[in-house]
Amino acid sequence: MIKRRVHVAAAAIFSDDGREVLLARRPSIVDQGGLWEFPGGKLAPFETGLEALKRELHEELGITIKRAQPLIRVPHEYPDKHVLLDVWQVHTFEGEPYGREGQAVRWVRLEDLYSYAFPAANLPILRAVMLTPEYLITAEEDDEAVFHSRLERALKEDGARLVQLRAKTLDEPAYLKRAEASLALCREYAARLLLNGDPELLDKVDADGVHLTSERLMSLERRPIAQGKWLCASTHDRLQLEQANRIGCDFVTLSPLRTTPTHPEAAPLGWHDFQQLVEYAGMPVYALGGMSREDANRARAVGAQGIASIRCFWK
Repeated sequence: MIKRRVHVAAAAIFSDDGREVLLARRPSIVDQGGLWEFPGGKLAPFETGLEALKRELHEELGITIKRAQPLIRVPHEYPDKHVLLDVWQVHTFEGEPYGREGQAVRWVRLEDLYSYAFPAANLPILRAVMLTPEYLITAEEDDEAVFHSRLERALKEDGARLVQLRAKTLDEPAYLKRAEASLALCREYAARLLLNGDPELLDKVDADGVHLTSERLMSLERRPIAQGKWLCASTHDRLQLEQANRIGCDFVTLSPLRTTPTHPEAAPLGWHDFQQLVEYAGMPVYALGGMSREDANRARAVGAQGIASIRCFWK
């Protein structure tokens, strides 16, 4: 059976303070009726995703988009169709949204999103909505006071809200000690902390999740941590992205986009190959490898969640 292909534009519409997102409920008479979703609709012939989004949001919600940027593209296979969700992040719009077609709409706090029932294709969007556009990876530091000071600066002055604690030179007791101190600091600034190492580290430090190396990723047969924690992995190619999907990673880094001083031997992906892999990933992807804040908009434009970096964020 040849499946029909459906291309849909959808919007993650944020409140002014960025703490809530607008959901709409599907009418009971349509496919997957009664479930909540991110507003949008099918592309008309020859429409771009943004053109369709502007039209659909005006027809459904009575609002006019003023500024939007790509968030994530999600391919999803249903038994009878192949759906591509072209999702945009909307922060600026005119009008007060309401259900022009009689559908229920509701502003929902980000931390409450998992309490709502969504179509399966919407689940990667939930992760993208809840993640930040920047992923800070900590640098190797021998001095704990220096490390603490630089992490606090990143959290306080630069607004880092997603942190990976990377410390390959520390033994486990020293790493756990740094992890406890880092977690307390991240909690103070409402940031998430992921531990780079064995998933069993979460039994000793109640961090927000784990970041897997590509080697550890490929050795696993199933998701190694609970669903309530964030699971990220380092990926470099399509095979590793497939494995990340197979074990249920919530997001990944994809590298190296450019040649880096730390891994000069690794062939860079370049923007074209990076974009092709992002489209295939079906989950939030952070661009890693030679990134700077000037690359953030370009990374988002080719479908990335944002950028990940050590040198760019660790000062």
